[in-house]
Amino acid sequence: MATTTAAPPRQLSDKEADIQMMLAAEVHLGTKNCDFQMERYVFKRRNDGIYIINLGKTWEKLQLAARVIVAIENPKDIIVQSARPYGQRAVLKFAQHTGVNAIAGRHTPGTFTNQLQTSFNEPRLLILTDPRTDHQPIKEAALGNIPTIAFCDTDSPMRYVDIGIPANNKGKHSIGCLFWLLARMVLQMRGSLRPGHKWDVMVDLFFYREPEEAKEQEEEEAVQAPVYLEYSGGLGGDQWPTQGADWSADAAPAIPAIPAAGWTGEPGVTQEGWDAAPAPVVPAPIVEGGAPVVASGWDM
Repeated sequence: MATTTAAPPRQLSDKEADIQMMLAAEVHLGTKNCDFQMERYVFKRRNDGIYIINLGKTWEKLQLAARVIVAIENPKDIIVQSARPYGQRAVLKFAQHTGVNAIAGRHTPGTFTNQLQTSFNEPRLLILTDPRTDHQPIKEAALGNIPTIAFCDTDSPMRYVDIGIPANNKGKHSIGCLFWLLARMVLQMRGSLRPGHKWDVMVDLFFYREPEEAKEQEEEEAVQAPVYLEYSGGLGGDQWPTQGADWSADAAPAIPAIPAAGWTGEPGVTQEGWDAAPAPVVPAPIVEGGAPVVASGWDM
């Protein structure tokens, strides 16, 4: 009887592995509404009304966006921005690994148009997380002729967006996975990371973390107070003197008191007291004529 051996599993290509990761992060899930400019990226619609995004086109748009980013010589001329809390950590990590500037949080109106502001900047490329939330920087970029790359959901407005990457921009895992893939593609095209090699940066670092979760982890990783053990070196237990031992036997003898001497070499006051010292002799004053002056009661 011939035995059939199971064929070894086929190794996935880079594109298939990336699409599998995007499926796990739910990048393909859209919303129940669909913009007319996003219909070309929709694969089908589920029974519950949610549109499914074609991840093959998402991967191709990620490659296109990575080529645009690499084409700019100075990475500091690129600004990546996210006003939503779920994308702020991913934006900062993306800027850290690719060298671009990051703006996490609320956009200050006039950052790209008002030259009198201290935070004025004129980038060559703008990368956004959500066109609906980041509508203010999109309008300012359009006034300054700045090309814009944005992650667009099925209901996102596509006005003034030059390169729209179809993806789920509402989930924290989806946003982190997209920025991780984009950063890895940029590093591969720059030559910093060899194609086909695994990136040593985990995708979990790009995910949004709850403040309570981060605080609990910091408390767990806090350095515990050192425990001081009782010192047992030196003398043994039988060498220590017993309690209540007579210490007076080994006491040093008392040093005898030395009488103090004054500046003139005469002995000073001893232990007998101040009354034992003789009173100093005061010579009587002499006036003209040679007769001494007798002290009266007023002079005493």
